[in-house]
Amino acid sequence: MCCSSSIERDKAMMGEPEAFDISAVKGMKFFDPHVHMTSRTTDDYQAMADAGVVALIEPAFWLGQPRTGLDSFRDYYSSLIGWERFRSSQFGIKHYCTIGLNSREANNESLAEQVMEILPLFIYKEGVVGVGEIGFDDQTAAEEKYYRLQLELAKEAGLPVQVHTPHRDKKKGTQRSMDIALEHGLDPYSVIIDHNNEETVKEVLDRGFWAAFTIYPFTKMGNERMVEIVKQYGSERIMVNSAADWGISDPLAVPKTAALMKMRGLSDQDIQLVTYNNAIKAFAQSGQLDESDFNAQIDLTEKFEGNTILRGGQQPRPDKSSIIIS
Repeated sequence: MCCSSSIERDKAMMGEPEAFDISAVKGMKFFDPHVHMTSRTTDDYQAMADAGVVALIEPAFWLGQPRTGLDSFRDYYSSLIGWERFRSSQFGIKHYCTIGLNSREANNESLAEQVMEILPLFIYKEGVVGVGEIGFDDQTAAEEKYYRLQLELAKEAGLPVQVHTPHRDKKKGTQRSMDIALEHGLDPYSVIIDHNNEETVKEVLDRGFWAAFTIYPFTKMGNERMVEIVKQYGSERIMVNSAADWGISDPLAVPKTAALMKMRGLSDQDIQLVTYNNAIKAFAQSGQLDESDFNAQIDLTEKFEGNTILRGGQQPRPDKSSIIIS
């Protein structure tokens, strides 16, 4: 009993509603511009599709433990532009990705040097809409070195940059991330600063960068807090994402936040901007993202290198109004 009440108290402190009706935004389309589907199940894909998610971006990130060799990076990047893209398509969701060396693993300099050599082999691939997620974690010299190198790589490729801001000393890390991007001559409009909160949002917007917010159950940014931010700052250059990694997280964070915004009286136009249009506008700068591709017809009987998500006589769903597997 005490544990249950403690959890509810924590939810209230973080501004998290116990429950709200996602049907309030039924019929709306959503774009999740930061979600780590490699760590999610096909049930998550089904739930996202049913909730109106039509496209997503999966940034390269660490896997919960350090990779020990270059080939593990090579295989991971290959999965983002290959198998995961195929798996997403089987649920009618258009999959894009950003490719980069994440800040945690930038601290293994001998391996980081090797990763930098193969990044150009991946960032020009179809479906890659940016360099990311890159930036700072512990704000070390090595993290700064590889952040700068990847900013130059993004400039050369003409790709947007997806910046991971640190969990510790976030304000300083966010300011530093923006300062360095400007030092390298990047247009703030091509840089998406992620994992913002109330402490960072004003400066990010004032300096002309995109402000992305990760909605987590107990950390980073809650649904209620996100509603208040949009009320205060408006919907220009703001976007919402779920991250939805291997920890406690929610792949339906974007439509759920949209539903709460609707319930709190925000306009459909503002909701659509922060949960759909703004992400499209920011990442379409890559030349790899076209909204008309979201509704492309896909042959769900196709396989990826001989593999399928179906098992034992299962059939793919024929359309979005039916169940996934019959």
